[in-house]
Amino acid sequence: MQRKIIHIDMDCFFAAVEMRDNPQLRDKPIAVGGRASGRGVIATCNYAARAFGVRSAMPTHRAQQLCPDLVLVPHRMSVYKSVSQQIHAIFRKYTELVEPLSLDEAFLDVTGKPHCQGSATRMAQAIRGEIFEATGLTASAGIAPNKFLAKVASDENKPNGQMVIPPERTAEFAARLPLKKIPGVGPKTAERLARRGLLKGEDVLSLSEVELESMMGKFGPVLWRRCRGIDDRPVEPSRIRKSVGVETTFARDLPDLAACEQQLDTLLPELERRLSASKRGIKGQTVKLKFADFELTTVTQQSQQLDPALFRALMGIAFRRGNGRQVRLVGISVELAENKALRQLPLPL
Repeated sequence: MQRKIIHIDMDCFFAAVEMRDNPQLRDKPIAVGGRASGRGVIATCNYAARAFGVRSAMPTHRAQQLCPDLVLVPHRMSVYKSVSQQIHAIFRKYTELVEPLSLDEAFLDVTGKPHCQGSATRMAQAIRGEIFEATGLTASAGIAPNKFLAKVASDENKPNGQMVIPPERTAEFAARLPLKKIPGVGPKTAERLARRGLLKGEDVLSLSEVELESMMGKFGPVLWRRCRGIDDRPVEPSRIRKSVGVETTFARDLPDLAACEQQLDTLLPELERRLSASKRGIKGQTVKLKFADFELTTVTQQSQQLDPALFRALMGIAFRRGNGRQVRLVGISVELAENKALRQLPLPL
């Protein structure tokens, strides 16, 4: 049976909750995030702020430069979680196959479900209507035969819209899709592809899977399939955690490697606590550094035991990549080993 996947994404969720609860904010450019004085970052912003170029994950001081009248609102995470529970309860009225991606976003597999005469398009409309009635918030949706295309489609008619990609149009849609819109193709990857004249899905079709793998590494075969509209991943209601990590951003940039290494004394105990709580072994260690110019680098090495000396060695490699630049963020993480007991059992048909 052809899958019917819906991707639901709330519209500027945190900001929308703030505007709902404080109507005086509705006509103003607002953003939810940390203050510039504390090296804050924007979590989300409304569409009025986006018109000025403000974006999620942007440093707050930069957002305020772009939009001097920006109203900065602090997080109210308990409120967002409460609203999220309402939204996810609505999802589960239509299918038990719900894969949460965040508080405001999820995949739903509605294949073979009886609601709305079995129409995924009508189910998406009904879900969005119920969300608005229950919360006063709008959501956008993408409907497609697979997760990749459903996620892309949900962004096409934002805010408060939806788009359907029927099975017979998947290859055509993927071929016309700009590569930068494919999940996994970040700005730097998009630049690398553009230098080779690869801008849209159709530009990749002439390349073999092997050629793309040699060019892009393990992401190459994924890109090869995406550009053909192929994605066989199932909707997974229960996903197993693959890594555990901890990181911190500093009020003042760290000047040298020694200062970065000192942070291990604080980060390692917390990482050990989280690792112990997971009751899993490890198979790799990673150090992440973000430099003062916001460039990010990570270094990973396989390891079956938590080794502080290895973190220090990886820290040195990462810091040298900065060529003397100061560091604003230090993070360490471990990749968790698979626990056979935690493997998800096949869902009954």
